[in-house]
Amino acid sequence: MNILAIDQGTSATKALVVAVGGVVLGQAEVAVHPRIVGSDGVEQDPEELWQSVMAAGRAALDAARVPVVTIGVANQGETVLAWDRASGRPLSTALSWQDRRGRGVCERLAEHAAELGVRTGLPLDPYFAAPKMAWLREHVTRAGVVTTTDAWLVQRLTGAYVTDAATASRTSLLDLDRGVWSPEACEIFGVDPGALPAIVGCAEPVGETMAFGGRLPVTGLAVDQQAALFAEGCLDAGEAKCTYGTGAFLLATVGAQARRSAAGLVVCVAWRLGAATTYCLDGQVYTAGAAIRWLERVGLLADAGALDATAGVVDSAAGVVFVPALAGLAGPFWKPAARGTFVGLTLATERGHLVRAVLEGIAAQVAVLVAAVEADLGTPLVCLRVDGGLTRSRVLLQAQADVLQRPIEVYPSPHATAIGVAALARLGVGAVATARDSIGAWRPAAVYEPRIDAAEAADRLARWQRTATTASEL
Repeated sequence: MNILAIDQGTSATKALVVAVGGVVLGQAEVAVHPRIVGSDGVEQDPEELWQSVMAAGRAALDAARVPVVTIGVANQGETVLAWDRASGRPLSTALSWQDRRGRGVCERLAEHAAELGVRTGLPLDPYFAAPKMAWLREHVTRAGVVTTTDAWLVQRLTGAYVTDAATASRTSLLDLDRGVWSPEACEIFGVDPGALPAIVGCAEPVGETMAFGGRLPVTGLAVDQQAALFAEGCLDAGEAKCTYGTGAFLLATVGAQARRSAAGLVVCVAWRLGAATTYCLDGQVYTAGAAIRWLERVGLLADAGALDATAGVVDSAAGVVFVPALAGLAGPFWKPAARGTFVGLTLATERGHLVRAVLEGIAAQVAVLVAAVEADLGTPLVCLRVDGGLTRSRVLLQAQADVLQRPIEVYPSPHATAIGVAALARLGVGAVATARDSIGAWRPAAVYEPRIDAAEAADRLARWQRTATTASEL
């Protein structure tokens, strides 16, 4: 049974035709182009997103030359737009998950932060969808509906007005324990709950589409990061993965109870399968791959393919520390106004030191998130599974293993999100009986072990945390 899996991401839409066992029979990728607006805005063209979905899906099918039985769609999570339900026409640009213009909304609603945290599991931060939705209503349009991009894409595909439970949990509007839109949270943000899409499971039929030739059901929906968590088999409490893409996203499964984080992390829905909901802890590094693209833009790196060659000309960062707060700091800091920081520069600092410091800075922030997960779970992680484009960097993964003092297991495909939503779609169409059956077995493509001792790792992490504290105060 073959599945068309579509991963609509920040910088590209990927489409895969996936067979049983996660075997990829055909694939395609179409770039999309986020646009920076001022110091806080990041926008995307909704029609470009739609056209990329169509083009990538059709190209993957052409490459595979096999029939598919169903479709799974993964989305960016917190990216939102205003649109007209009758015509499907966008009424605004799409505000990317990286967009920080909702910061003023959050500052105005600060007195509700504790209540929102209890109800939704999320801190009051412009990263999440609701502050962006409120900003669009206040500054762009009162017409139409405002939703995350998945609801718009799925209605264009099928006519159904829905969002999956995992995506809904990224809005700051979901009652996390009840799994329904929270009237109280909606009132705080000025959102009409009756105008929001219906909440569905992550593996069930939601409608049919003719967009890719013939009538095909859509049976898998998920946020990109939760789809990757599913693909990597993190089904049991305490299993964790980190995806290194535009940002770096650490998710750890916690089970059937939506426990709130005492360590400054996010708690949200990992997936809803039938009547059963699984929850996860979530921590974010907003700029990982985006920090590498920044290095390219300012001339410190020729291109991403030269990352290890540039960082590898030196054997250390020579005391340079980088905090990847180019779009603010997420948990456990929650400082949206923080700025990226280099410290420790000297006249002897070279290009390689700066590039290596960026990689080590990303690894250090992930390590801080792992420590927060371990504090919440009350038990150490045995290892960390990783995926995403930046896992091609041996320097990054070795730095990650070193500062974590844990082995790093590399997922064997760069397409964990698409493979994960394909597994959800396979489960949703009834082809398999259990989540584990839908995922299948896999072996790491590589395992990175620590090469430094615990004392040196602790010293590196302490230096980074001191620098990050300063960055959060800028």
